[in-house]
Amino acid sequence: MRSILATFLVIQFFNPTLQAALQPVAEAKANEATHFFVSLAYAVPFIGALAADWFFGKHKVILWVSILCCIGHLILSIFETDLDWFRFGLLLIAIGAGGIKSCVSANLGDQFTAKNQHLLSKVYGWFYFSINSGSALSTLMIPLVYTNWGPNWAFGIPGILMAISTTIFYLGRHTYVRIPPTGMKRDNFLFISIYALFNFYKKQPKQSLLDVAKEKFQPEKVEDIKGAWRVIGVFSFIPIFWAMWDQNLSEWVLQAAKMDRYFFGYELLPQQIQTVNPFFLLLLIPVFNYLVYPFFEKRGIKTTPLRRIGCGLVLMALCFTVIALIQTTIDGGGRPSIWWQVFAYFILAAAEVMVSITCLEYAYTQAPASMKSTMGAVWLLTVAAGNVFTALVNRSIAQGGFFASLHGATYYWFFIALLLCIIFVFFLVSPRIAEV
Repeated sequence: MRSILATFLVIQFFNPTLQAALQPVAEAKANEATHFFVSLAYAVPFIGALAADWFFGKHKVILWVSILCCIGHLILSIFETDLDWFRFGLLLIAIGAGGIKSCVSANLGDQFTAKNQHLLSKVYGWFYFSINSGSALSTLMIPLVYTNWGPNWAFGIPGILMAISTTIFYLGRHTYVRIPPTGMKRDNFLFISIYALFNFYKKQPKQSLLDVAKEKFQPEKVEDIKGAWRVIGVFSFIPIFWAMWDQNLSEWVLQAAKMDRYFFGYELLPQQIQTVNPFFLLLLIPVFNYLVYPFFEKRGIKTTPLRRIGCGLVLMALCFTVIALIQTTIDGGGRPSIWWQVFAYFILAAAEVMVSITCLEYAYTQAPASMKSTMGAVWLLTVAAGNVFTALVNRSIAQGGFFASLHGATYYWFFIALLLCIIFVFFLVSPRIAEV
């Protein structure tokens, strides 16, 4: 659905007459709406994880929010000319998708026991493969459906497929292993952190949050909090990555509409270019795991998680440099080949392998056993934070605010400059972050 969202919002609501003078503001409004939608979809998982772990269990949360997703798509397909109802449909989908993200992979792991534990890695491999296959197929097919049969079917078909999936999930309810919710425990990460924060200002000025927590809780629990905060410290550098990465599903699509899109003799729709991203991702994962990382390891250069993350951030800067140069050509009246954007997607996929997959591993290996799920939810919050920032920048542009001057290539150069500043700080701080 996201593959057509930005272009649909421009044409349907923000600039239906396609006036050139209104296009920059219309695109900014569409980008703002798209990024706020993404930010909500990645903020809800934290709430969904707490609801599943403390109150309802994963199975019920997945089932209920899947139904919300179906209703949301129904609303999009029916009210494609009513902006208020359309936004409400997006809200339901964001809540539904967010709730699913927090529970479905953990629910998959719950199905394995000591007897079939050896199959877990293979199943998660197929799980990841199916996600990216769905992404590739949808970015190819949904734009075609939208072009040939209109928005009703383009937004409706994902809802129909979601309804089929939800039905299959419901029919298997007696087969699944269900881990019961644990309730609100006094010694969990959130409880201790909130306690320490609320009591921090009652103590001596030189006392740290950890010192406050040590006065009330067992030492091992406080060490768990320390490990969790170390992970959060690393993750604090990641929102800028997602602020830029998710633009390939909004800003880059609008850019592609202004390019020569002939690809091996076939003219692609602007929304279809995104298909190369999951393709490159599936291609590069084994390349990095079996060629790139071992190559450096054999030469005595350890590819630690923090080094991988740093290199991934540098690749993101390089990727956006390509996009900025493309936009410079467009601003000058040119119509560059879509192959340049494909090249940017290749670099983007490499950056994703080094940052996203590495951070998922880092959240699991560095977080204490009692907080691995929580750190997974915190990881998703970095996506939400990055998209909120991009949405606010685009809102400012649309309303003639502080960032109103960020049009054309200047918009991309701004993000590159911001990322370079964050990379500089990361390289200064990362050697001081201990890895266990």
